[in-house]
Amino acid sequence: MSWLGRKFPAPVAKPMWPFYVSGLVILYGVNSAANLMGGAEEYKNDPRNPAVKNQAPNH
Repeated sequence: MSWLGRKFPAPVAKPMWPFYVSGLVILYGVNSAANLMGGAEEYKNDPRNPAVKNQAPNH
């Protein structure tokens, strides 16, 4: 006997594909916007900026 009871042959992934695709598009857009804002003039020299951490300090 299974823990969850009887298995029903209901399709899950097939009708949900538009939501999966739109989720990936939204994540890509948010990532692109965050990368653009992280490279903006205001945050270019911020020590908390992860893009600056791998560069040599300018003294």
